[in-house]
Amino acid sequence: MNKHIFATLFFALFSTITGVGIVVPLLPVYAHSMGAAGVYIGLIFGAFSLSRTVFLPYFGRLSDRKGRKPFIIIGMLAYTLVSVAFIFCTQVMHLIAIRFFQGIASAMIMPVVQAYVGEITPPGREGFIMGAFNMSLFFGLSMGPVLGGLLKDHLSLQSTFFSMGVLSFIGFLLCLGLLPPTREEIVIHRQRPPVRWRVILADRTIAGLFVYRLAYTAGIGVIWGFLPVLADAELKLSSSRIGVLVMLGVLVSGLVQLPMGKLADIWHRKTMVVVGGLVAVVALLAYQRAYSFEYLFVVSVLFGLGGGTAMPALMAMAVIKGQQTESMGSVIALLTMAHSLGMLAGSLLGGLMMDWFELRIAFVLGGVGLLLGIVIFVICTRSTTSPPVPQG
Repeated sequence: MNKHIFATLFFALFSTITGVGIVVPLLPVYAHSMGAAGVYIGLIFGAFSLSRTVFLPYFGRLSDRKGRKPFIIIGMLAYTLVSVAFIFCTQVMHLIAIRFFQGIASAMIMPVVQAYVGEITPPGREGFIMGAFNMSLFFGLSMGPVLGGLLKDHLSLQSTFFSMGVLSFIGFLLCLGLLPPTREEIVIHRQRPPVRWRVILADRTIAGLFVYRLAYTAGIGVIWGFLPVLADAELKLSSSRIGVLVMLGVLVSGLVQLPMGKLADIWHRKTMVVVGGLVAVVALLAYQRAYSFEYLFVVSVLFGLGGGTAMPALMAMAVIKGQQTESMGSVIALLTMAHSLGMLAGSLLGGLMMDWFELRIAFVLGGVGLLLGIVIFVICTRSTTSPPVPQG
């Protein structure tokens, strides 16, 4: 594995995602203070997911043909410009529009970066390498909410947007200066043309991975969109405590990525995906009965354990499919599309539950949806055992 490329992508993504994590958990409370109803809060998250979903297949496929570096650096520079736009935002509709353009930038970054890492991953170490790399994502997202809460409490909301811009620009500079030239990247990693879309879409295992990722992320969409509102409106928690709660699930997932990734290389990956999903289902259902900061603390840790158990094994299965088809960008883009659709479904349906019934029902909906996703994943992958690839 090229450790130089891995380290560059790791720290670039870590800085960029930390900036995003600073801002995103505060957006629901910010919009709610403007008088936004549940549906509008959902649209703030849904606009991001919608635009990212539309552009993911295009950028993922194009990066398979043209190289990864151009899309990564353009996307990170766009994140910096979006941060400036947040500073001048005055209306809920402005937030929705900005998030829409941020989704386009995200479509250039996440699947392309993960596809790059997948290409430099040695056979038999898919779980460990993807688990190690995912730590950049989870640690960035976990640190961001805490920093954002502290900045908002002690400075201002605008300071969080400024911090996001600075961190995104650091990621841009790292990738611009340290990643190898695009021509060199293509020569090393492209041995033959990627397979056609119809071959990828007809693969049952990929379909099962897609549905599971969608259902799991819908639960995250509910938590990120409505846990801050529940903690603020009903439990009267401070912004700092809300940041801690949102951070916990992501932090715990990040902490267990490495050991669970190593386990995924020597154990049954499908079983790990199912067990992790069931733990996350229990946590989502438990959010409905929230009554204190301490209770939410425990439930958030439980949800993090579930995701941290499932995701390294899930990504290892995806990397193997990407290597087999020489279409790493396309396969990872499909899973990232599932992530976007899940955020869209979770945030919008959660908003409807908040408006039509009560806020807490949104978490029940997320748990039931994830349970259904687990069942579909098992059905789609029942003919495959997805054993680890022997090392050496």
